[in-house]
Amino acid sequence: MPEILLHYIWEHCLWADFPQRTTDGKTVEILSVGEHNHDAGPDYSHSRIRIDGREWIGNVELHISSSDWKRHKHHIDRAYDTVILHIVCHADEPVYNSQGKLIPQCELQYPEGKDYINDLLQAALQMDSARERIGCAEQLLHEPGLISEGWKKTLVRKRMECKRESIKRLLEITKGSWEHALYISLARNFGFHTNSVPFEQLAINTPLAYLQKHRNSLFQLTALLLGQAGLLTEQEYEMQKEYEFLRTKFHLMPLQPSVWKQARIRPQNSPKMRIRQFALLLHHSETLLSKILDTHELKDLDQLLEVNSLGKSSIDILLINTVLPYKYAYALHRSDTEQAENALSLLEKIAPENNSIIRQWRELGQQVRNAADTQALLHLYLNYCQHHECINCDVANVAFFVRKWN
Repeated sequence: MPEILLHYIWEHCLWADFPQRTTDGKTVEILSVGEHNHDAGPDYSHSRIRIDGREWIGNVELHISSSDWKRHKHHIDRAYDTVILHIVCHADEPVYNSQGKLIPQCELQYPEGKDYINDLLQAALQMDSARERIGCAEQLLHEPGLISEGWKKTLVRKRMECKRESIKRLLEITKGSWEHALYISLARNFGFHTNSVPFEQLAINTPLAYLQKHRNSLFQLTALLLGQAGLLTEQEYEMQKEYEFLRTKFHLMPLQPSVWKQARIRPQNSPKMRIRQFALLLHHSETLLSKILDTHELKDLDQLLEVNSLGKSSIDILLINTVLPYKYAYALHRSDTEQAENALSLLEKIAPENNSIIRQWRELGQQVRNAADTQALLHLYLNYCQHHECINCDVANVAFFVRKWN
């Protein structure tokens, strides 16, 4: 079976009706398949897996056979040390990471049958070739207004609800601590997509309570975070010495440096620079959560996130992906619909995002005025276009179905 088919089965949750177990008999619950990684490294990042009742967040690697792990030299590649589960069709041997740690494996259970598999393979090949294509692109080129303002508003709410669900999962991990959950989310988004997963793992491995004990010392905060990231060098002797003291004090384990992507990254976006900025934010922001919740003007929220070298576009990304979703989720948690609406309305005051997906929409004549528009279009692409959910999309319903029968 081609590996692309295994990816299709994984991404489309075709395993959902089948019990899954590790090769040593432990129950496996797949809470989120994660995000497909098109760069070097494990196949899926930010996956959430529960093994024998214990929840893990990390990377997942897919192979047809377990022996492919060693054949691809993952056993000596530190980038694969963060893999929490190895998904295979045939488990023909145990697999280990570069530290010699045994990686849990699961022989994925899914519907079988020759005709069914052949149909799936055709669907997988079509999905791979059409992954970057918007299905109704031709119709939108002639009539951009097919994406109505009403549909955009619905999509913004759907996107915010997805982020709210992610926050709920973090609250389970942090035992209901909104402040700790915010800290992990903020860390993830300080990674700005390229390093979001290792940044999130850094926050999970370095509990907020430990950082708060040393919040008044920027030197200690920076040493602790850089040390936990595995990014301190021998030349940084004083900081290394401080980190060793704190690591021993709190019984901590650092990440491997190889988990960070550093190639082709500008110096101002390097992991070390982002971690220093994150440390500075924590140093200046006691009770950050309460300040965020009590602040309702965009300019005041901007000021809360202003740290050295962090540009306006980076602050906007943190507002869009962390601050406003938390304000929205917490408001609904308190049944405060007015503040939830306020969080949504603030998106309309933030500049639009600029990425490859948004540029595709612009080429199709879409008016992109603010972050509310970009969040709507991102949700449309990622949750409808990319998964061919045309039958559930207002645009496709009008373009293909309503007009066909009228």
